[in-house]
Amino acid sequence: MTLSLNSLQPAHGARKTSRRVGRGHGSGRGKTAGRGTKGQRARSGGRKKLKLKGMKQMLLGFPKSRGFQSRFPDARAIPVSRLDAFPAGATVSVESLKKQGLMRRRDVSAKIVGNGPIKKALKISGVKVSANAKAAIEAAGGSVK
Repeated sequence: MTLSLNSLQPAHGARKTSRRVGRGHGSGRGKTAGRGTKGQRARSGGRKKLKLKGMKQMLLGFPKSRGFQSRFPDARAIPVSRLDAFPAGATVSVESLKKQGLMRRRDVSAKIVGNGPIKKALKISGVKVSANAKAAIEAAGGSVK
């Protein structure tokens, strides 16, 4: 069948007949026409900016957001003593810390903090290091990049 102007019609369900309200009890939408009884919403021209009566009403209308989640998460603090899990001479990076289980998968950055001894010489790269931790790593023969 060829497409022509006289054969065009909208898709099934695309057009919906509007409901005629306020046309008697028998229609099912008579008398108050589905608007309930009285009140601003029952009147013609009602419902405009009902909630925004004043600043307090507006603030009370907003949902309460509990707590605060920063978009910039803190670096995961890792004690120097936990780095003994790596073999001597290994390179410590964010990926290797995640593989070793010292960081969570969702953690973005880490900082090695200097509390506790370290016995192995390690190469640290791409990880923040505190001053005490740097001194402890270099004292053990390691390096910080």
